[in-house]
Amino acid sequence: MLGAIIGDIVGSVYEFNNYRAKDFQPFFHPKAFFTDDTVCTIAVADALLRKENPAISLREWGRRYFANGGWGGHFRQWIVSDDMGAYGSYGNGAAMRVSAAGLLAKNVDDAIARSNRVTEVTHNHPEGMRGAAATAVAIHLALTKLSAADIRQKISQQFGYDLSLTVDEIRPDYRFYVSCQGTVPQALTCAFEATSYEDAIRNAISIGGDSDTIAAIAGAVAEALFGISDEIATRAWVYLPPEMRAVLLALYETAENTLPAAGKQADIKYVARNRSFRAD
Repeated sequence: MLGAIIGDIVGSVYEFNNYRAKDFQPFFHPKAFFTDDTVCTIAVADALLRKENPAISLREWGRRYFANGGWGGHFRQWIVSDDMGAYGSYGNGAAMRVSAAGLLAKNVDDAIARSNRVTEVTHNHPEGMRGAAATAVAIHLALTKLSAADIRQKISQQFGYDLSLTVDEIRPDYRFYVSCQGTVPQALTCAFEATSYEDAIRNAISIGGDSDTIAAIAGAVAEALFGISDEIATRAWVYLPPEMRAVLLALYETAENTLPAAGKQADIKYVARNRSFRAD
């Protein structure tokens, strides 16, 4: 899940100022920041940990960080409404926020069930549900040490995505899309063709489009495939407020997974003082 957040932070400065190459420097731009993608990713993880209604968690976290901006139009309306239900979205927000479902999943069916639970409260269009589930399953399969080539084949077969294009073939004609169907296959390809976590994020930025969301999706899968270097994880950690770090620490502990460059003692003590999480 930290992989998704790092992708969001790195991609934040390129969303509306695409850089169609892999050689951007530095990796963390001085103006980089976490966006609504990170807020929603944390909210979903928090909901799964607490066994809470995802709609409640998404609204609570969304309102708390509403000033961050970047919200989609309908989702913005949904956050501030107390009674607005799912609105049939097939936006890529369904996939960028779902990484905790893949991390916690016990098997493929469980990954899909968890994904459906946190997605249907807003993005209940079939394409929204498909994009989120495909991302969660890809993360789960990567954690089982299946090869990227095998995961690519399984995702294509199970979810019907055309994953035949390479990153180099996608890049020249790719445009800005906010739909799952126009984002998830490309983001997954960026992870499947990578040689490392950093390379996956560079792939994602290089194709342009909705850069922070593409990098968040690719980053979540790439973390499961390759892990994240302590240097990159440590740099990302300082962007996050303590309450977000607490959710991350609790998530990795519950998933019995190692958090790259695990939080300093101050962060662990923060969790101890504020713990109210439990396994889903």
